[in-house]
Amino acid sequence: MVSGLVPVPPRRGLSRAGLGQLPALVVRAGEHASKRFLEFFAGSIRNPHTRRAYFRAVVRFFAWCERGRLIELSGIEPLHVAAYIETRGGEVSKPSVKQELAAIRMLFDWLVVGQVVRMNPAAAVRGPEHVVRKGKTPVLSPDEARQLLDSIDTSNIVGLRDRAIIATELYTFGRVTATASLKIEDCYVQNRRLWLRLHEKNGKVIEMPCNHSLEACLYTYIEAAGIAEEKTSPLFRSTRGKTKELTDKPLFQQNVYDIIQRRARIAGITTHIGSHSMRGTGITTFLTNGGTLDAAQRMAGHSDPRTTKLYDRRGDSVSLDDVERISF
Repeated sequence: MVSGLVPVPPRRGLSRAGLGQLPALVVRAGEHASKRFLEFFAGSIRNPHTRRAYFRAVVRFFAWCERGRLIELSGIEPLHVAAYIETRGGEVSKPSVKQELAAIRMLFDWLVVGQVVRMNPAAAVRGPEHVVRKGKTPVLSPDEARQLLDSIDTSNIVGLRDRAIIATELYTFGRVTATASLKIEDCYVQNRRLWLRLHEKNGKVIEMPCNHSLEACLYTYIEAAGIAEEKTSPLFRSTRGKTKELTDKPLFQQNVYDIIQRRARIAGITTHIGSHSMRGTGITTFLTNGGTLDAAQRMAGHSDPRTTKLYDRRGDSVSLDDVERISF
């Protein structure tokens, strides 16, 4: 058992969602508190990555409370939350602290509405000031992106699959999870052009026509794989061991990320690629070639143009040009 966590009776689907254990502070508050806690994570947070991050955050906070001999949920006050946030500020980055505070605040809001506690002790606690105007995601230059695609050996089905995956990432600005979850039926013809239907986080569905280069990659892969008629099956599939034969099983987020990393190494690309690098590369290239921020925002599925702006790395080239002027 993880320190500070108590196993709960098996409930269908909870263990799979990572909710097989509860903080001891919540368990001691009674059955209603435990149920409300589970409902917060299982019902109100749909994104599995956010759910895991928020769960880890509140478990860490409650464990800190336990170590400070604060053993009752109702005994947690604003000064306790403030002290914890101050402590975490010396251990992790500011964005991580703000995320943890958001998790604690949202959970207690949920508990207040459910009449588990009278007030939200995190409501008045302020996180650290942190303003981001430029993202940290490494991106590829257009030449590197072309090098990556051209370096893939397409004499076998795995190469065709990997090229289609990377092209999908580059030309649609899609998240890795959206690319991994594509089905054959999400790749369809409309107005004599191939379209993709991407299922992004928060239930957003983005439908867009394929760039002609992406269209060629997808058609070649689908035809070689012989999967065009399997409408409800995965578009991008795993392989059977080292046989280079596709299965009928889907790839997962980590698989797609690993494929991109491996293909970049083979291509001799030294830029350290992150999970959003293809997304950032596509957005930056689109804007460099005259695309508008508004269009990039719609294509990327961002609710706020400031989020899209974080992927715009056009300023990097200006900075490089400037520093090269320093010559002796």
